[in-house]
Amino acid sequence: MEQPPNAHDEAGPGLGLGTASAPGKAGTAPYRVLARKYRPARFEDLIGQEAMVKTLSNAFDLERIHQAYILTGVRGVGKTTTARILARAFNYEVPAQGARPAVTRPTIHMPELGVHCQAIIESRHVDVIEMDAASHTGIDDVREIVESARYKPVMARTKVYIIDEVHMLSKQAFNGLLKTLEEPPDHVKFLFATTEIEKVPVTVRSRCQRFDLRRVDASVLTGYLAAICAKEAVTIEAEALSLIARAAEGSVRDALSLLDQAIAHGSGLFGASQSGAKITAEALRGMLGLADRGRIIDLFEALMRGQMAEALGILKDLHDFGADPSEILASLAEFIHLVTRLKLVPEAAQDASLTPDERVRGEQFSQALSMPVLTRAWQLLLKGLREVKDSPRPLAAADMVLVRIGFAADLPAPDEALRKLAATASGEAQASSEAQERSPRGENPGARGPVAVSTARAVVAPAPCPAAPAPSFALARFEDVVALASEHRDIQMKLALERDVRLVRFEQGQIEFSVASGGSPQLAQTLARRLQEWTGSRWMVAVSNAPGAPSLKEQEDAKVREALSGVRAEPLVQSVLAAFPGAEIVAVRAAGPAPEIVPAGTDGETNDEITFHDGITMEDEL
Repeated sequence: MEQPPNAHDEAGPGLGLGTASAPGKAGTAPYRVLARKYRPARFEDLIGQEAMVKTLSNAFDLERIHQAYILTGVRGVGKTTTARILARAFNYEVPAQGARPAVTRPTIHMPELGVHCQAIIESRHVDVIEMDAASHTGIDDVREIVESARYKPVMARTKVYIIDEVHMLSKQAFNGLLKTLEEPPDHVKFLFATTEIEKVPVTVRSRCQRFDLRRVDASVLTGYLAAICAKEAVTIEAEALSLIARAAEGSVRDALSLLDQAIAHGSGLFGASQSGAKITAEALRGMLGLADRGRIIDLFEALMRGQMAEALGILKDLHDFGADPSEILASLAEFIHLVTRLKLVPEAAQDASLTPDERVRGEQFSQALSMPVLTRAWQLLLKGLREVKDSPRPLAAADMVLVRIGFAADLPAPDEALRKLAATASGEAQASSEAQERSPRGENPGARGPVAVSTARAVVAPAPCPAAPAPSFALARFEDVVALASEHRDIQMKLALERDVRLVRFEQGQIEFSVASGGSPQLAQTLARRLQEWTGSRWMVAVSNAPGAPSLKEQEDAKVREALSGVRAEPLVQSVLAAFPGAEIVAVRAAGPAPEIVPAGTDGETNDEITFHDGITMEDEL
């Protein structure tokens, strides 16, 4: 670092700007990229990792410092930086000076550079050993660590091993490290960093405290970049900051690298020095090959209106400007996601990374478009993105993706289509019935076959060859349908109607029911076809998600159970059961009136016949 120890505070608290040389002083030091120039040197400088900082702060204050830590997260969120800050904290030491007491124990509160801090920051301290596991993967490299761990540190309080990309170690190397990792000497600490935590053996993970470093929110990253631009004397538009924050996808290093590139691009564009660079959103989009966000919103609006000529024209303009077709579709998908979020979470409009155009027009679209339309467009885009990336002609493939979305935009949602189909079928059935009444021979010239409608699907049964004559009777109850099946000797259909149909609604021409467990999923289609053949008119048969009434078989079984329960309560029956141990009532049948003489005192009442398991039959007046 080029500044004196107290130069941290120049950046302001919590911005993570670290230490830096004064901008614009050419020749004083070699140029440093922004990602290194503003690398955080203390925990207060880290951004977006508040949970980890709070945990470590409490652990150091309570002196509950673990022997090994593993840091994981996507690229550029501060894993190696955090490891170096921890190495400083382990070895922070400041001698007494005047009234200020000396610091001789580990702490994360490091307002100034300590005795070992500068060497640790510059990765040249003898007791802080950094190893890249991508190039040191073998057991021999780990054996060196194990051997050297036995010796006390040369200068500092603690010997620290920082192993970057630890998941690249071989299986033998991991196994060789386990014993030392579990019971290291008191003067040794291990710090691991990895982007692929699932590749680290669980035996290693269980010996470490794990910290998952999160992606930095776009709003936080935007403020961070704005502060750096102010220190670098760079003028940048707010929309350009949002573009960089989005393109970085939560990675601070990626954001700083893009900002470095944008400063160079802006300086060359305006003929200015680095300190006088000016970065506009339009120039940045050209540099990154991104599409104009306003034009992306125009493209989305044209697609939702079904204006395909305008949509294809916008796509071509964006492509001619330099935007990649896959990037255009990705931006379109991102805007669809934004509209969906605004529809479900209106508070998302307060996101600082959104442009005014995105915020205002996004809210308008969220109120005007239904959720099925948005989800359908999202699914089509996801599939289309893969096609565009794999296509030898990306622009043509993107054109066809937009055509699919545009022509699907005005299609009704599945539930709307189902309602329209049901209404159409009902209207045709009514018209067919009126035509039959007017026809002297009961013919139905408009019959084309019944419709079976389900809550999950709509099925149109094929039309029979000859149109059957209209019946001379009406089906007033569901029991009449069962009787009609029995009359036509369709025993399989009769049994299915009695056993599997739980009726929800019955009207002339319409039946709605739920299918009992074990029932045929094709029952609705078969019943619709049979009713067309038997009655000569169209019947709309619907399978409902409602529970429905008990089936006829279930109702009959309930009546039998009720009759058995009533008979068992009779004193005479109880005495018979007591007289015949093991006897069991199996049926209660109503007997008809006696054919010849009715015994005195019966008043012509009918008798109930009770049958027992052992063949005993008893008639008793009930």
